[in-house]
Amino acid sequence: MQKSDGSWTYFAPDIAYHYNKVQRGFDELINIFGADHSGYVKRLKAVVSALSENRVTLDIKLIQLVKLLKGGEIVKMSKRAGTFVTLRDLIDEVGPDVVRFVMLTRKNDVALDFDFDKVTEQSKDNPVFYVQYANARVNSILRKAREAGLDVSDATLAAAQLSHLAHEAELEMIRKLAEWPRLVEIAAKGNEPHRVAFYLFELASDFHGLWNRGNDDASLRFLQEDSAISTAKIALARAVGVVICAGLGILGVTPVEEMR
Repeated sequence: MQKSDGSWTYFAPDIAYHYNKVQRGFDELINIFGADHSGYVKRLKAVVSALSENRVTLDIKLIQLVKLLKGGEIVKMSKRAGTFVTLRDLIDEVGPDVVRFVMLTRKNDVALDFDFDKVTEQSKDNPVFYVQYANARVNSILRKAREAGLDVSDATLAAAQLSHLAHEAELEMIRKLAEWPRLVEIAAKGNEPHRVAFYLFELASDFHGLWNRGNDDASLRFLQEDSAISTAKIALARAVGVVICAGLGILGVTPVEEMR
């Protein structure tokens, strides 16, 4: 840890840093390393284990590089030439919500292509737009229901007769919603927030699919002549909105109620 000239190697301050964490009472540590530091993982885990007498665990996440694309071309960066894009530049151009969500659409050890054109277009290829659009559609359903004179209060929707939801597409949506609590638990235990982003995209895709099927099959539309049936269908849409908002909250992304 100390060189022959008396100076310290980079390993020494790393040991001191983790020792400070152990002394402060933390029982679980998480480090974020670039993929080029993979050879350092076992050494550092051994240090934390020794310093804490096997009491503290250290989880090291290896992060692959992010490639920036603009107009289909890679944005070339060079420290030597002084040309680079900072995270602040990225946030200023597309906003923090887009950056957070897109960065979490890949597992940490998988390389990511951040395409400026894709993340600003309004299509299924833009995952944050697709999820936000699903939530906006849920709010649109609630607004139209209120305009039609229906009671869409939480108490009324909680008492909805869900037996009216008998179509396979509706039952599939219910099954997807039922996965949510377990998925959050798995993501938390494995420190894998990308699971939440994946799930939200799948949920949004299922919801958009159900919405679009209503164009051809009137029985799948959320507003029906029978108020009891409408309430059940609206309760399903509301549940989708609750889960999407909760998931975006976990990721630090602000849900939108209306697309502009």
